[in-house]
Amino acid sequence: MTTDLLSRKADFPGMVTADGKPWHYLDTAATSQKPQAVVDAMSRALGRDYATVHRGVYGRSAEMTLGYEAARRRVAGFVGGQEDELVFTRGATEAINLVAATWGAANLNPGDRILLSVLEHHSNIVPWQMLRERTGVEIDVCPLTEDGRIDIDAARQIVDKRHKLLALSHVSNVLGSRLDVAAAADLAHSVGAKLLLDGCQAVPRLTVDVAALGCDFYVFSAHKLYGPTGIGALWAKRELLQAMPPYQGGGSMIDRVTFEKTTWADAPQRFEAGTPAITEAIAFAAAVDYVEAIGMDAAERHEMALTAKAREELGRINSLHLFGPEDSAGIVSFTMDGIHPHDLGTILDEENVAIRAGHHCAQPLMEHLGVPATARASFGIYSDEDDIAALIRGIERTIRIFG
Repeated sequence: MTTDLLSRKADFPGMVTADGKPWHYLDTAATSQKPQAVVDAMSRALGRDYATVHRGVYGRSAEMTLGYEAARRRVAGFVGGQEDELVFTRGATEAINLVAATWGAANLNPGDRILLSVLEHHSNIVPWQMLRERTGVEIDVCPLTEDGRIDIDAARQIVDKRHKLLALSHVSNVLGSRLDVAAAADLAHSVGAKLLLDGCQAVPRLTVDVAALGCDFYVFSAHKLYGPTGIGALWAKRELLQAMPPYQGGGSMIDRVTFEKTTWADAPQRFEAGTPAITEAIAFAAAVDYVEAIGMDAAERHEMALTAKAREELGRINSLHLFGPEDSAGIVSFTMDGIHPHDLGTILDEENVAIRAGHHCAQPLMEHLGVPATARASFGIYSDEDDIAALIRGIERTIRIFG
């Protein structure tokens, strides 16, 4: 564990209980805690600096507009993109819906096919099913390897010229398994298909460079990257964005409006109808500043070390069953004989340990695993070995209670 990360817990005001005790927060895959720097950035944007953007001719509005567009550049640059390739959305869910409703509706026809995988989050399943109802596109599902990775070899046996899109998770939100993105991109492009990556769990944990990955669309959310809720991003190749029709109509996304005809603004503004999430965008950029000051390589090493430690400790408990690969990225899912994950989560809460219990918006994966739910512990840059020790103590107490 790197020494520069050992003191990071103090940067996060939410990491203590109401009575001042340590809170062992192991639910970062659901949403991350926020560092004081992000809280302060949002507070300034909501208070001292607040004004609307893109419309005002007065000084503070002009300054806020500069700040908002600077945030776009900052977030785009964080994943290796350019500012005109990045659309602010309400989150990764809306970003996927945007692609389905615009690029998908314009480019997919009856008989065309989309490839998903067994481990996808519902947000990367349901929008494509809705598109299927509207367009007649068909959906194929790629199986997993024995250790819980998307099986690219199996995908090669499925994908053909009828496939127009592969939409896959970069990192699984349940298993922590990483996609072989290079192989997925090669496969997609070999048949003329596009590749969309759900990067929600990857962006907080790995260095992401969309150009190096070779994807066509990349989506992620701020709240999993130590930023605010209510905002996320769609990165897409410039030529794709420029060709896509608008997602919603309203202010800001237009060039000229008459009752006879409306013309659209260029991308990305074309996809941001209405007053945007101004303060959230600025706080999003502050979160990027925070994690980049630490370094994504250091964050990845830190979380990988904790994951290995947690799997080692959990693996010593005979009644506990681990899922996913040994090198899972910051996420550990498991079940226990005779103990429902919800019961475990409730008892752990009494010990000031917060985990996730449920299907994690991945019901097809639960069916594949043969369980109704799992318990999930997930790490962040504020996590440490004390959190793992508290988790183990809570599990041992739960075993005694149910024993």
